[in-house]
Amino acid sequence: MTLLDVSATQFFATSDGKDLATDATFDVINPSTGQVFAQAPSVTPEQLDVVFAAANRAYRDWKRDEGLRRTVLLAAAVAVEAAVDELAPILVAEQGKPLGDARNEIFAAGAWLRYFSELEVPREIIRDDAERFEEVYRRPLGVVSAITPWNFPITLAMWKIAPALRAGNTIVVKPSPYTPLTTLALARVLRGVLPDGVLNVITGPDPLGAALVSHPIPRKVSFTGSTAVGKRVAVAAAEDLKRVTLELGGNDPAIILKDANVEDVAARLFWSAFGNNGQICLAVKRVSAHEDVQPALVEALGELARKARVDDGMADGAQLGPLNNQPQFERIKGLVSDAVANGARVVSGGHVIDRPGYFYSPTILDNVNDGFRVVNEEQFGPVLPVMAFRDEAEAIERANNSEYGLTASVWSADADHAAALASEIDSGQVSINSHGGGVQKHLPFGGHKWSGIGVENGPWGLASFTELQVISGPSRLK
Repeated sequence: MTLLDVSATQFFATSDGKDLATDATFDVINPSTGQVFAQAPSVTPEQLDVVFAAANRAYRDWKRDEGLRRTVLLAAAVAVEAAVDELAPILVAEQGKPLGDARNEIFAAGAWLRYFSELEVPREIIRDDAERFEEVYRRPLGVVSAITPWNFPITLAMWKIAPALRAGNTIVVKPSPYTPLTTLALARVLRGVLPDGVLNVITGPDPLGAALVSHPIPRKVSFTGSTAVGKRVAVAAAEDLKRVTLELGGNDPAIILKDANVEDVAARLFWSAFGNNGQICLAVKRVSAHEDVQPALVEALGELARKARVDDGMADGAQLGPLNNQPQFERIKGLVSDAVANGARVVSGGHVIDRPGYFYSPTILDNVNDGFRVVNEEQFGPVLPVMAFRDEAEAIERANNSEYGLTASVWSADADHAAALASEIDSGQVSINSHGGGVQKHLPFGGHKWSGIGVENGPWGLASFTELQVISGPSRLK
């Protein structure tokens, strides 16, 4: 499928395995041009009764057959992977990332489906003797709601879809209005693979998201997005005691110790910060490097930033695309301008790229410190401040001086020493000599402090889509 095909495609919401008719649509913008290129269906809050009723009907049978669920999830993985040539160009057109990255995102969705299709849920028999039998079961919650962001709309949707369905729930997914189309196309690909009503995808601007959270049928809301919106989700879900998983923002530090080899570290650190144009919740957002290596590291990162190719995601050789949307584009411009006004040195970048769309040059900043907005706030874009520290206690204190606690990293020639420092950092994940290395299907992912509530992935993520039930009674040995 080409971009021309994408612009000519008509997209429909999916409810109960069928198109959900809508009276209105909303515009979807290609961030590489800044122009509208497609329309998405605008589902109204009033239509949610129909959607959730379908999910509730499907739940009655879906929850009963674990073997079917595992078989169907594996078939879904095959279907998603086979559709990569259809789905990836849609993702490029609405999100902006390079085509290779978009293809990897689709394949990641298939990998998550495979993992959960194969994940064993062991029986938890607490007591089985001549007097009593006691077993703890994990039961599905019922219907769940999922709200997904615009930076990785398919990967992060599948972090919710795969474990929710494996646990026996049915799900209603609402992607970001900035990136609704690939998720709609994904639901179309899975029609006839998943039973009707098991996966439902709806799109629309606010107040649809709020209505999804407050609707009485779903028993859980899984949300990935900003901390500000996550707080509102938590408050609304509390009204009828819905369970919540909130995967929120981060201001993720990387600490570069005195013995780190700058030549070895620079490229890995750069792409840990600038992958997906910095639009990753767990990307490196601020670097603290020992004063002996900080000057060399700054210059090495600046050279990498100058060489990175920023282009339309469909262009051959593109490494970084545009920012996804106008508000984020304006935010990055504002953060850099504020830093420069307060004395920051622009090592590389620091300007809008003169072309249509939301393109900003990869930017490395020196002469920054705590107190700068670009250091204290989550940028979520192609900007990296690099600070110096004198002793390790200072670096740890700086790393923990944040309302966030999602991921972090420590870089050193002495991995054991780095690991000892890692244990002092208050975040959900700390990687040694890499960043985000623990983001795997089989490991829990979640944040401390304002970075979220609960975890996704692995058996822990599956468990978050269940309720515990104890069944006890007379001995079964008699």
